[in-house]
Amino acid sequence: MTTGQKIIKNKVGLLKLAETLGNVSKACNVMGYS
Repeated sequence: MTTGQKIIKNKVGLLKLAETLGNVSKACNVMGYS
């Protein structure tokens, strides 16, 4: 898996997490994004 694929996979995971939590900013905090 390339670095680009890992980033894409992480962003997909972030979107799924945001959908689950119902809060994108909270999901970003959980994933370590500001």
